Amino acid sequence: MQQDYLNAFRLAAKEAIRQRDDMQTKSPVYRVSADDMRLAFGGSVPEKGSPAKEVIADLIKAAEPGLIGITGPKFFAWVMGASNPAGVAADWLTSMWGQNAGNYFCSPAAAISEEVVGNWLLDLFDLPRECSVGFVTGATMANFSGIATGRHEVLRRIGWDVEEQGLFGAPEINVIIGEEAHATAFAALQFAGLGRKRVIEIPPDANRTMNVLAFLEAIDKCDGPTIVVLQAGHINSGDFDNFKEIIPAAKEKGAWVHVDGAFGLWARACPKLKHMTEGLELADSWAVDGHKWLQTPYDGGYTITRHPEAHAKTMTIAASYLPVEDAPDPSHFVPELSRRARGFAAWAVIKHLGREGIIRLVEGHCELAKCMAELLGREPGIEILNDVVLNQFVVRFGDDDDLTRGVIEEVLKDGTCFVRGALWDERWIMRVSMISGVTTRADVEVSAKAIIAAWRRVCKK
Repeated sequence: MQQDYLNAFRLAAKEAIRQRDDMQTKSPVYRVSADDMRLAFGGSVPEKGSPAKEVIADLIKAAEPGLIGITGPKFFAWVMGASNPAGVAADWLTSMWGQNAGNYFCSPAAAISEEVVGNWLLDLFDLPRECSVGFVTGATMANFSGIATGRHEVLRRIGWDVEEQGLFGAPEINVIIGEEAHATAFAALQFAGLGRKRVIEIPPDANRTMNVLAFLEAIDKCDGPTIVVLQAGHINSGDFDNFKEIIPAAKEKGAWVHVDGAFGLWARACPKLKHMTEGLELADSWAVDGHKWLQTPYDGGYTITRHPEAHAKTMTIAASYLPVEDAPDPSHFVPELSRRARGFAAWAVIKHLGREGIIRLVEGHCELAKCMAELLGREPGIEILNDVVLNQFVVRFGDDDDLTRGVIEEVLKDGTCFVRGALWDERWIMRVSMISGVTTRADVEVSAKAIIAAWRRVCKK
């Protein structure tokens, strides 16, 4: 039995190394249907077990056609990191160690690794060092945790205990959010019982961030408990809300300010980019992903709050069998009790890259985004619609939606790079995210040529 497990481990490691070796040349586009995948994975429930090595071999065979090139250099469809090898190796060990990161007594190593990484993140982001940091699945849960903590605090200030009494009969909470906030911010409001539609939505400016004058008018009309949700890094333009003007005005009204910084918060680690985040440090909570710009494996997000007591009051799960001694307790700052130990991979990647490596990565991607936008913008009929201030840009082909959709389809057929579309000011666009840790200028140039060639083919049809 032990030999079977060893053989399975060796096969998994061999396949992982092969995948990494192939990612530079492998097309990032999948060519398989959902029915093909069902056939590969399907069948009735196995009546008898199989050797571990055989199971892993079957898994590799079934999954291979449906794996897309997220970890490759030409994946531009969404803001997804490339899973840094040091983090992947640490993630393997995390699974092998099988630690429960619920509290210190479950795993001192898991608890302290998260404590240390949390301090490193506060240093990198230059946020108040007294902040609490919770290790969650990603930006969705990070946004939820920050907003839920804000819900607790604004109601506590007027004498309502939402953890004990819920929202039934609670004073109404004003919520101000940008019309073009990310879908996960609206989802977080939904999960927190604040609703997607009963909010005050602020219209965007030209680069899709919150219009300051409209916000000031809205906040001036708000009385009672209020939560303001801002963003650092618009999903399409990459731009930042005007924290310098918005946050002080929100604070004057006693509002809780949450910042969705899923990828944009990493700009604070970079000398050349930090100016765009000025004033962000005045907020009350922040959400950020590790599996985006830090390139950790998935299941790596961080919720940061300048009010640790409120954070813990909102998230703590208590029971008689759980230890209450004075020791680090990671579960006090996340919505889960039993969970994966998320600190090991983050510790490994930060240790591997260092501050200098993180700066090179983030600033380098911003330069690559500008480079690719410039190459595409030179071609007649191709228009870059946003100011490229970070790692995101949007492209319009010709003068109608069908042309842009046609180019996206052609690019995917070609298979050189992977892109997708979205709506921008009610017009269909191609959106480009520059965030893979292995992307080079050569990858950008090859991909730009492929996109231009696709545009020219569409024009001839």
